[in-house]
Amino acid sequence: MLKKNEEYIVNIIDNGFQGEGVARIDGVTVFINGAIKNEKVKIKILKVQKSFAYGKILEFLEKSKHRRNSDCATYAKCGGCNLRHVNYEETLKIKKATVENCLYKELKKEIKINETIGMEEPFFYRNKLLYPVGINEKNQSVIGIYSNRSHNIIETNKCNIQNETCQNIANDIFKFVKENDISIYNEKTLKGSLRHIVIRIGIKTNEILVILVLNDNIFKKDKQLIESLTSKYSEIKSIVKNYNTKNTNVILGNKNEIIFGSGYIYDVLGEYKFKISPLSFYQVNPIQTKILYNTAIKYVEDSPPRNLSDIALDLYCGIGTIGIWASKYFNKVYGIEISEDAIKDAKENAKINNIDNIEFYAGDVEIILPKIIEKNNIRPNVVFVDPPRKGLDNKTIETLLNLEAEKIIYISCNPATLARDLNLLQNKYEIKEVQPVDMFPWTSHVECVALLQLKKDI
Repeated sequence: MLKKNEEYIVNIIDNGFQGEGVARIDGVTVFINGAIKNEKVKIKILKVQKSFAYGKILEFLEKSKHRRNSDCATYAKCGGCNLRHVNYEETLKIKKATVENCLYKELKKEIKINETIGMEEPFFYRNKLLYPVGINEKNQSVIGIYSNRSHNIIETNKCNIQNETCQNIANDIFKFVKENDISIYNEKTLKGSLRHIVIRIGIKTNEILVILVLNDNIFKKDKQLIESLTSKYSEIKSIVKNYNTKNTNVILGNKNEIIFGSGYIYDVLGEYKFKISPLSFYQVNPIQTKILYNTAIKYVEDSPPRNLSDIALDLYCGIGTIGIWASKYFNKVYGIEISEDAIKDAKENAKINNIDNIEFYAGDVEIILPKIIEKNNIRPNVVFVDPPRKGLDNKTIETLLNLEAEKIIYISCNPATLARDLNLLQNKYEIKEVQPVDMFPWTSHVECVALLQLKKDI
């Protein structure tokens, strides 16, 4: 029986879903952060559960040829880029293996999994910066990134996945806040004003939206802040105060106050232009998003010649990106998204791009999809689904099975829930292939596009 604080020498036999090394001691699985498959390490047991344990590396006895020196000062503390110690090409193989393991475990059969599509330059790729601002144990104000599985803020001057201009703006805002004695939110007392700094940039347009997340309305130095930022950064097109007075892990509240500009920015993705407001969902890596969407559209283009009666559904459509990309291949597209703000942006995005064959509806997919189908007598040829990490609910899966569309194109940010949902859909659908895309380089996250074809013999 393993015990806490015991030391062992182990061989790393695999990498887990979070990128951690996996070893076995007396039949017990041990997860070890920072270890790579085929390494030999000396570890200390940190925690023992019923069927598994966690260990910490004390010494490397044999290192992997895929190990690299980290190029980040806060990597070991923050935990955001949990594969930063692995050569980039190897991280792509780890991600493919994660998808393979999830699908095989659930489906009990081999599925065609393509090689993970990586980035040519996997650095500074995020178009959305979210930095918490808080008080540390020394009662000092800090800005940075939460450490792994905690709300301790790791002071961050430079992050190699954040856009560099956005980082500079965040640091300048923090400097302004300190110089002007603006209070910082304290999670323990729930007092103080500034909670988060959120900055969004259109990678193609270079337009920047600055969002100050506030706990109250006592931040009054608007003019000074606007002058300080816009005189230095001509890219800033709007500055918004967002109010979040709740004791919650949710970053943004529902109330926005525009103090400079229009309250939104634009970005260009492929041949389309998109409006991005503070609460809009927009993929954080637009370079890889283009690859992701092109893959989804390729599955439509690979079909036999289509006709003008063809209909597509875009479920969990966000601000309408996929539906708008797909609109030229269909007579009609229907998009559904639970966020009313996102649907408002989606409708405007369709108008901006002169697209008149798409309708957007705000509501829970589970509830309103059956109503829209009945109301419009919809028999879709293709259904695009891009659900949150929790995947599809049972009601939506039941609806999809009853619809019997020719194809379901499933965009997933969680291989585990993708595997579960594919298992539920495979009675009527053949899983043709799955394409992993590296949307978040150096992390263990992997996005996938799965092509499902209706079986001919049902």
